[in-house]
This record gives sequence, structure tokens and C-alpha cells, in this order.
Amino acid sequence: MSIMDIELNYEEKGTGFPMILLHGNGENLEYFRNQIEYFGRFYRVIAIDTRGHGKSPRGEKPFTITQFAEDLYDFMVLKGIQKAIILGFSDGGNIALNFALKHLDMVEKLILNGANLTPEGVKRYVQIPIEIGYKIASVFAKRSINAKKNAEILGLMVNEPNIKPEELKKINVPTLVIAGSKDMIKTSHTKLIYESLPNARLEILEGDHFIANKRAEEFNKVVHDFLVYNSHVI
Repeated sequence: MSIMDIELNYEEKGTGFPMILLHGNGENLEYFRNQIEYFGRFYRVIAIDTRGHGKSPRGEKPFTITQFAEDLYDFMVLKGIQKAIILGFSDGGNIALNFALKHLDMVEKLILNGANLTPEGVKRYVQIPIEIGYKIASVFAKRSINAKKNAEILGLMVNEPNIKPEELKKINVPTLVIAGSKDMIKTSHTKLIYESLPNARLEILEGDHFIANKRAEEFNKVVHDFLVYNSHVI
């Protein structure tokens, strides 16, 4: 009997030390197709569809970053995974941070790609349409299932995450903070995350928010180099 109210959809490739991939808001595990294929040669890669995303059901529990982090905990317990490398993109990075703050003993290393601590970390020209869309979807949420779903997805970006920089001092595992040079996350905010972590490395790659997908070869090399340099696993 699962300890979760739902069963998360996931894809697994490879053997060895577990490496969990967490996609961004409104996406699914397919975003990481290039990472699944590449890292599956070295690790036991597990790409998850977050609650209410991809093929994972919505369930009845709250639709929040905190809940998604608890879902990850339940998933790892259920699969007997005591510790994993966690790579999170965008909201997946925010889930990874939230998870690490509560369950650091289950984190071997962190890769935070395009994560943010608060909604203020997102550039205003990106955030304003999201805020407007959220208000509109919220108005129609009671009358339309699609509007309700849209309001929940946009609400994640409007209301969350809410992490204080000083909280990151607790996360002492090796961490790679990685973002695009033209990312929708402010570069100053990405640097704040890096500077607040006691054991972090910063990489800014040429490109936008979606470097893992659009510049997969370069992204994978930077991540792999970080993992090999900080590891006895390979």
C-alpha cells in the first residue's frame, strides 16, 4: 500500500547510484530526454512526472512546492532509495531545494538549474503576464476545470517558492548552481543562491532558461564534470 494518495509516473534508465530528475512547471519528464539518455550510461536515472503533470495524477493533496517535495520523499521511501543525486530544473530546482532543507540526509549532491527562492527572482517582463494570467484563470476556476488547472499551475509561480537565503546555509552538500546567460531568472538572484550555499559552484551557460534542452551537450558536460569532480560514485 502506497504512503501517497497517488502514484507518480516515472521513467528509469541505467544502473548504479540513483540520480533523480525533476522537471519544471507545466512540463513533464520528456523535458529531460537528452539527460535520461546521457546520464543513464553512468547512473540509475529516474525522471519523475510531478503531481498533476505529465502522466501523474493530480490527487487531492495541496498543489504546492512543499507538497511536491513531500511527494519526492514518499517516492524515494517507496522505492527504497536512501540517497540520490537530485537535478531540478526551474520549479524542479525549487522542489529540490525544499526537499534538501527537510531531508538533507537523502541528498548526495544537488544540481539547481534555473531555480529561484521567491517569485521576485523572476524577471518582471516574464512575471507580469504570469500574474495577469493567474488572476484571469482564478476568476474562471470555479466554472471551468481547465481554468482551475491553469490557475494552479500559474499560482505556483505567483505564490511560490518562499525560501530565505539564510536557510540555504544548512545545505552543505556539493551543489551546482547553473543558469542561462539570458535566463528568465535574474542573474543576481542566481548568484544570491550560489553565494548563500556553503558548498556550491556556479555556471552560467550561453542561452536562455531552457539550456538543458536546447544546449544539452554543453549542459550535460558541465553537470557530469561537477559530479565526477565531487564524487567517489564514478
